[in-house]
Amino acid sequence: MSVRVESRPDPARNDVGLVKASTWDVGTPERQRRTIEAIRTAWESREWPHPGLLSYTVHAGEDGKTLFHYGQWSGEQAYQEFFRHGRDERNADIDAAVPGIRRLGLHTFEMYRSMPPTEGAGREPGCVVIVDVEFEGPDKARQRDWVDTVFEALETDPAPAPGALSGHFHVSTDGTRVLNYAEWESARAHVEALAAPGDGIGSRTPQWERVQSYPGMTGGGVHRYTPALSMRPRAGV
Repeated sequence: MSVRVESRPDPARNDVGLVKASTWDVGTPERQRRTIEAIRTAWESREWPHPGLLSYTVHAGEDGKTLFHYGQWSGEQAYQEFFRHGRDERNADIDAAVPGIRRLGLHTFEMYRSMPPTEGAGREPGCVVIVDVEFEGPDKARQRDWVDTVFEALETDPAPAPGALSGHFHVSTDGTRVLNYAEWESARAHVEALAAPGDGIGSRTPQWERVQSYPGMTGGGVHRYTPALSMRPRAGV
């Protein structure tokens, strides 16, 4: 077996060329649990599929029905080779174990900026919050400027949320969206941060107002997940 199971990926590792992120809807908490086990079995029963796949992670949605998939790749060519020679056989095993999974789309991202380490950032996160922001039409400069605006708001916030451990901002290669992979101490810490004064995460400051009213934003969402399964190749693979 060439698969090494770990508690979490390292979103800030510097050898990642791109990230493939997607969501599956499996319907119920019991099917969610079974799907995670089916994914683990399908991957552990085979050799690691490609040296360009650096890690593969699945998180369980707090809603009891979704799974968030986060794959770190060396580049697009490596993913396409896996797509042609390895993806379908694993998915076939998973679908045989849990029929009727709805795969809700796949997006390709590049890492842009990560938050500097916070106090307690070495602790294992109990919750991963995925913030997805959509913009009207492709504009790579706008993606990055919005993220920079978030960092200005974070750096000037007089009362930063105490439960936040990390934030890793990815920009989609098509120029239309931003994904923040944020690690928190717990789901409760995130809920309490949302309940604090201000609109969402962040104090009532002009900097956060610019983030929230940024021109061209058309949608997105905030979803909480519990870390479930993270895999990478064993040394030497």
